Amino acid sequence: MQSETKSRVDQLNSPAGHPVTVLRFEGDIASTSKDAVLGTYHALPKETVRLVLLDFSKVDYINSSGIALVIQMLIEASNSDQKVYAFGLSAHFTKVFTMVGITKYAGLFPTQTEALAAL
Repeated sequence: MQSETKSRVDQLNSPAGHPVTVLRFEGDIASTSKDAVLGTYHALPKETVRLVLLDFSKVDYINSSGIALVIQMLIEASNSDQKVYAFGLSAHFTKVFTMVGITKYAGLFPTQTEALAAL
């Protein structure tokens, strides 16, 4: 049974002092996750949010519909000239994200610390 997708937004600073918005996801990401994924992203002020981290460290499962939602979000971010990095993916989902071309739109990192350091 699929667990509900939860999301929250945190604000951090990069090591260089730039503001970073972190979207933290929890649960499973599937077609029913549109509000949690795209809704949370769409609520961000595009004029001021330039650096975005996606935290998948508490995501248990992502199906193909969930991957499509993530890709849609990343394409919109790219069109808005936002830089996006993701972290906390399992080895399996890091491989899947790489295979489907997500790395064209977002850097993938094992931890938040590594993702922030790359900004």
